[in-house]
Amino acid sequence: MKSTPDNALKTPDLNGLSTAEMVAVISGLQQQLASKEDAIQRRDARIEILEELLRHKKIQQFAASSEKLPNQILLFDEVELEVEIDELRDELPDDVEEEETPRRSRKRRQRGFSDTLLRERIELTLSDEEKAGASKTFFTKVKEELEYIPAQLKVLEYWQEKAVFEQDGEERIVAAARPARPLGKCIATPSLLAYLITSKYADGLPLYRQEQMFQRLGHEVSRTSMAHWIIRLNDVFQPLINLMRETQNSGDYLQADETRIQVLKEDGKTAQSDKWMWVTRGGPPGKPSVLFEYDPSRGGKVPVRLLDDFQGILQADGYSGYGQVCATNKLTRIGCWDHARRKYVEASRAAPAKGKKGQPSKADVALSHIRKLYAIEKAARDLSDAERYRVRQEKSLPLLNAFKAWLEKNAPKVMKGLLTRQAMDYTLNQWDYLVGYCERGDLKISNAGAENAIRPFALGRKAWLFADTSQGAKASATCYSLIETAKANGLEPSAYIHHVLERIAESDTLEKLEALLPWNAELP
Repeated sequence: MKSTPDNALKTPDLNGLSTAEMVAVISGLQQQLASKEDAIQRRDARIEILEELLRHKKIQQFAASSEKLPNQILLFDEVELEVEIDELRDELPDDVEEEETPRRSRKRRQRGFSDTLLRERIELTLSDEEKAGASKTFFTKVKEELEYIPAQLKVLEYWQEKAVFEQDGEERIVAAARPARPLGKCIATPSLLAYLITSKYADGLPLYRQEQMFQRLGHEVSRTSMAHWIIRLNDVFQPLINLMRETQNSGDYLQADETRIQVLKEDGKTAQSDKWMWVTRGGPPGKPSVLFEYDPSRGGKVPVRLLDDFQGILQADGYSGYGQVCATNKLTRIGCWDHARRKYVEASRAAPAKGKKGQPSKADVALSHIRKLYAIEKAARDLSDAERYRVRQEKSLPLLNAFKAWLEKNAPKVMKGLLTRQAMDYTLNQWDYLVGYCERGDLKISNAGAENAIRPFALGRKAWLFADTSQGAKASATCYSLIETAKANGLEPSAYIHHVLERIAESDTLEKLEALLPWNAELP
């Protein structure tokens, strides 16, 4: 037996109705029908948004995290991009030597071993019987092998010589000077402390694993002791970090970013709540630094504190927390195209699957526009700042204007709530910041420098998961600052931290402390 749906339109009895009454009834039915059609359209729109969100969440959970798309090479305008790159090369001034713009070649596989490695000669000799009667013998090198020398712990015994002097019937003892150590009577030498810091913060090795490794080497060093050493070193390193912050803020271009960190014991906050690790990258020419700072807040007061005396250009993503410091210090703010591009990549991935001959989505079209901008930056990578500025004015700005016009025309055609519309709205809202990199030749198209500096922290966080206290989080920020700043200055982090630990206890003047800055340090 068929049943009538509850929401079906009921047909009224039209017998005996006047013309006016019949018109009113028909008008009412049309309104009901239009209302139901609107409800169906809203339902279909919501279903479309939810389906896209579901695809996006599946991609986030199961797909590769790279932003490269499988059909990236097949998108239109690739030939046009290559032509524009060639045009940029052709327009280089005649006085730019070829060696000033070297072509980037594919990294070749290393043959043999580095000359800096310790070498030991092993001679494979003939027996006396085998070489009896030979007119001469000689050696030829037939093979090289790489040997690993296992780590070991060694106890340093300090025997202090003391001299006794007798004078007026009394004895006076003079003892040899003891070496100054950053943690006083701590049993850990600077080399051990440098190893602990580098292993945890550069290599992502949690302290409990290092504890197990030391046990295998013959001595138990508890993770509690190691954690206390690192926290105590925060006060030792702080004067050096303060100098780095002053030097960094004396420059005129900074990049900033922030990421979450879980701290279990923080006053006024639950263990599950978000706390934040802030990072700034920049500094005057020849003095780059990467500085981390822990703060439980993500509010605008944090960058105001960190960039107290900074004057210049601040590059960051679209987070509104940087607006306060820009207004207070009258900073020029520029945006990050990596952040904008990432939103289109997410939208393109979450779009319904299309066939080989399917039309590119609007997210794909936007990515094509953005790739043109990056192609120009790649071609101008080895140019001087002045030449790069000229290229951006002549090539990038017209492309940016065309992209903005396309966004303004097509954004209203995309349904609100979809990832593509969100990406387009974000780009238009941030447009004045996103085009800021074209104002100077030394500015970057993206905030990748700060994001790359955060990456070792994010990878290490997956291993050690959380900080127990705010003191531990602050000490972690200091250690990451030393390691990443050493890398930015071309120094091996472990060697630099060992260098600092050997000397910082005796650095009682500003001149001695400045000598420990990575751009001043003279490592063996």
